[in-house]
Amino acid sequence: MSGDLPLNINIKEPRWDQGTFMGRAQHFFMVTDPRNVLLSSEVLEDARVTVENYRLGVVKPGLTEDQLWRAKYIYDSAFHPDTGEKMLLIGRMSAQVPMNMTITGCMLTFYRTTPAVVFWQWVNQSFNAIVNYTNRSGDAPITMNQLGAAYVSATTGAVVTALGLKSLTKHLPAIMGRFVPFAAVAAANCINIPFMRQRELKHGIPVTDAEGNRLGESSQAAQQAIVQVVVSRIGMAVPAMAIPPVIMNALEKKAFLKRFPVLNAPIQVGLVGLCLVFATPLCCALFPQKSSMKVSGLEPELQERIRQNNPHITTVYFNKGL
Repeated sequence: MSGDLPLNINIKEPRWDQGTFMGRAQHFFMVTDPRNVLLSSEVLEDARVTVENYRLGVVKPGLTEDQLWRAKYIYDSAFHPDTGEKMLLIGRMSAQVPMNMTITGCMLTFYRTTPAVVFWQWVNQSFNAIVNYTNRSGDAPITMNQLGAAYVSATTGAVVTALGLKSLTKHLPAIMGRFVPFAAVAAANCINIPFMRQRELKHGIPVTDAEGNRLGESSQAAQQAIVQVVVSRIGMAVPAMAIPPVIMNALEKKAFLKRFPVLNAPIQVGLVGLCLVFATPLCCALFPQKSSMKVSGLEPELQERIRQNNPHITTVYFNKGL
C-alpha cells in the first residue's frame, strides 16, 4: 500500500444506503450530474485508473476518501458497470438533462404540425435508442442487425403513436394538444426500451449472489429490470412534459410573449431543464440499481442449478440498467 487511505472502503457499492429512497436519490444526483459531461478524457482516465488501482490495493499517495468517492462517481458516470467500456457521451446518464431539455423543449414548442411531430419524435426516439443501448444491462454483445431492427421498430412505433394521438386531439381544447408529446413519449418508452433490450429478454441478464458471484443468466430478471426502467423513464417525463405546457399556455396569453414570440422555445427549454434536473435523479432512484428477486421467481432450470450448487441462496441480484 502506497498511501494512508485504508483499503476497506467498498467502492463497488454506492456511497449512500441504497435500501432507502433518499440514499438512492443522493447516489443518482451524483451519477446524473450534467457537469460530468464536460469532463475531459484525461479526467475520466485518471478516475478510471484511481478506481481500478484502489480495487487492486494500490492507493495514489495523498488520496483522500472524498477524492476516492469523487473518482468513483466520475468513473460510474462514464464507464459501463458490466462491461467497463467507456459509454457514448450522449448516452450517459449525465447527458440526460442537457439532451432531454433541448429535445423535449422543442417537442413541446413545435407540436402543431405533422412534419414537426414526426421530426422531433424521430429525434427523441433516436436519442432514447442510444441511451437504452448505452445503459443496457449485462455484458453480452448485440449485433448491428439486432440493433438496427430494434431501432427501426421502436422509432416507427413511436412516430405512429404520436401521429395517432395528434389526430385524436384535433377537436379538443388547445391545451390538450400540448400533452400529445407527453402521451407519445410515455407510449413510446413502452415500445422503445423492450425493443432496444430485446436480446436481454431472449437470452437473459447476469444474476449474482450478494457477493457478486455470477450464478447464470435470467430472462425473468430481464423482464423485471425492463419494467422498472420503463416506469422510471415515464416518471422522468411527467414533470418535464406536464408542467411546462400549463405554464406556457398561460404565458402565451400575456402581452410579453405575444410581443416576443421568439422567446417561446428558450423559455420552454429552460422550464423543461429545471424540471429534469430534479426529475431525472429522483425517478432513477425509484428502484435500486442493484435490483433483486427471489430464486423462486427465476426460470425452473436456473432455480435448479442454483439450488444444487448454492442451496443457501434465496435471493439473486442484477443490474437493472438505466
